[in-house]
Amino acid sequence: MTVSADGLPEAAAPGDPAPPPGLVVVGHFDQPSGYGVDRPRGADSWLFTWTTGGRGRLRHGNREAGAGAGDLVVLGPGVPHGYGVEPGAPHWEFWWVHCQVRPTWRSWLRPYGTGAGMYVVTPTPDVLRGRIGTAFRRMLADARWTGTEAPPVRAPGEEQVAVAHGTAARELALCSLEEVVLLTAGIARTPLQPGVDARVRRAQALIDADPAAPHTVRSLAEHVALSPSRFAHLFTRQLGQSPMRALREARLRHAARLLESTGLSVERVAAASGFVSPYHFNRVFRERYGRPPGAYRTGGPMVGM
Repeated sequence: MTVSADGLPEAAAPGDPAPPPGLVVVGHFDQPSGYGVDRPRGADSWLFTWTTGGRGRLRHGNREAGAGAGDLVVLGPGVPHGYGVEPGAPHWEFWWVHCQVRPTWRSWLRPYGTGAGMYVVTPTPDVLRGRIGTAFRRMLADARWTGTEAPPVRAPGEEQVAVAHGTAARELALCSLEEVVLLTAGIARTPLQPGVDARVRRAQALIDADPAAPHTVRSLAEHVALSPSRFAHLFTRQLGQSPMRALREARLRHAARLLESTGLSVERVAAASGFVSPYHFNRVFRERYGRPPGAYRTGGPMVGM
């Protein structure tokens, strides 16, 4: 049995209300120039958009953001918003999801907040875009699952919108969206300036993807086909810090996110972030964030305050 969109329009029009809270609604649109939606009262749910082609423009309260291919823009609930094809662009192709967020997503999105409940995650690395697109397509299919037979492999026909009514369908759809949020925002990525050598970019991507791994200057250099000395010199000159300093920063960011979003003990957070010594972890974490890990989790006072 296929779950339909229950009368939802193929594309929202000006004045159309947002889907009610509690539902997970996912869709894929490719809209021509002139398309736009305005919601003066905002929505009771969160809105996720991920652009695959053309250009979009989103407004949230007093904030605006453009969206090109690979950009994730998230709008929180309760704030007037609008979105549409960016003026001058021929079209805007994008995935969108209305839903309530899981608690861990807030901490993943927080570094990308622009104010007023808008989050702009850009750019998504090219190597991740295929996996993200697959997650959205799976979400569109899973939202139709009734829970009484095998989940669909793909969405039937050319349907653009699906509503996840049942508990199983909602949870499966949210799992796919969690993968999207993790790949775009949850992996702490270090913004790199234009002109950075591709080999340095690859090394930084290796660090960001798995900061707890036993990386060394030699192992990173081997991955990018450079000698350790040449790699360390190039990395430090272009990024302003040594490879091992960049690794420590990535591990500290990873640890901070684990403290925010999990109940793991401080010792397990240290180990899961690549720190061999809990004592060393406590010291460098305190230096970096102004408070020890335990106080950071509970929102305790900054050191010296």
